[in-house]
Amino acid sequence: MSDLLIISGAPSHSAPIGVVVSFVQERLRAAGHRVTLLDVRALPTLSLLTEDLRDPEISEAVSGVLGADGVVVASPVYRAAYSGLVKALLDLLPKKALRGRAVLPLATGGSQGFLVAMDYALHPLLAAKGADQVVRGEFVLDQNVGTPAAALALEAAADRFTTALTPRLRKAS
Repeated sequence: MSDLLIISGAPSHSAPIGVVVSFVQERLRAAGHRVTLLDVRALPTLSLLTEDLRDPEISEAVSGVLGADGVVVASPVYRAAYSGLVKALLDLLPKKALRGRAVLPLATGGSQGFLVAMDYALHPLLAAKGADQVVRGEFVLDQNVGTPAAALALEAAADRFTTALTPRLRKAS
């Protein structure tokens, strides 16, 4: 199947977005994909923020994005903006790094009003990095994470993502 990378801006595995990431990761693995998780919080902060591409961990993270067939970008939303760590990582990528790759944005937040971060903050950032196959993602309210309704919505998002990967795989054959 596909080599997928999940970029997680979760502050912890138990944070709402961390739970969402785990759920989607398992769904994608169950569909037969090879999934790698990149926890941005585990990268060396100084190297990340100073854009030190000579740092082996930063270089490996960038290479992971460039080598993936598809990328999931998962971030908590704070005050209608995605995680600064996620932005710092995406800023390290070449201008058209996401071109030709399916991209699935996922976000969680404490208020329905933060949903705007998907369309007015995250999507433009992905487009600036060349994303031309952005799959309709999901925003899950923090209090709904782990509910059956959220699970159904995330399953549907993972399925849309898997479907978007199919044309890329045919081109590679």
